[in-house]
Amino acid sequence: MKIAVASGKGGTGKTLIATSLALSLEKAVLVDCDVEEPNAHLLISPQWQLNQKVELPFPKVDLAKCNFCQECQRVCRFGAIVVLADQVLAFPELCHSCGACSLICPSKAISEEKRKIGEIRIGIKNGLELIEGRLQIGEPMATPIIRELKRWVDKKDSTIILDAPPGTSCPVIHTLRATDYALLVTEPTPFGLNDLILAVGVARKLALPIGLIVNKAGIGDKKVYAYAQEQNLPILLEIPEDRAIAEAYSKGKTLAEALPEYKERFQMVLDKMYLQARENVRKAVGGSKR
Repeated sequence: MKIAVASGKGGTGKTLIATSLALSLEKAVLVDCDVEEPNAHLLISPQWQLNQKVELPFPKVDLAKCNFCQECQRVCRFGAIVVLADQVLAFPELCHSCGACSLICPSKAISEEKRKIGEIRIGIKNGLELIEGRLQIGEPMATPIIRELKRWVDKKDSTIILDAPPGTSCPVIHTLRATDYALLVTEPTPFGLNDLILAVGVARKLALPIGLIVNKAGIGDKKVYAYAQEQNLPILLEIPEDRAIAEAYSKGKTLAEALPEYKERFQMVLDKMYLQARENVRKAVGGSKR
């Protein structure tokens, strides 16, 4: 299975859940897709084995060939290339590396050169493989690195756990897309409920089975539980607001390490997700036949 651990907001304990779930399984790959601020490594402390840069093509203009026809400027939907009277300006922060400008240039004045936007690191800890994406400071687009991360795990014969970025923007959608399950982490507060509703909307647009983990249970109110019942969303696990958990987290320890009884609980969560995902596939196949 490919399981995306997501939340509509930051601070719900998403990374704590993702790392604890990964360490509770015999064979798993943990992928930190929060490439703007990856932090799973702080809880896993892996031995890094590989570091590979992520590059994107960027237009390079040969002014000796250019006739300043403005075709490249016309075709670029993102305003990444601007033609002046005797100069062509290309803006890397706006370029989406689609290659349209080089394809349409009638004088073949535009070629492509690679530029680094980030890197991917792979580390190992007690049999667990951690794959981390890291966006280079100043770069605006996280999705190309997330796509590259998902290519790395496409052929792995393990349970894949994707630690998604917070929120519901493009990086989250790219993380959730083509996964088998959306495990949404929330907290029983008005903010937690508001952002949970947004995250559920995204997961349903992508036709993913959804399960909830309620972290910091015992604070706030019961509105998250009422919403889950109304929307027929299973609550797979409740984690209480517990000082022992907070102290362990502050020392860089996961639930699976600090409180070993949670290993069995997370294994049960995986079993529930598997059954729910299998039922979702059965319904989808049955619906297509009808």
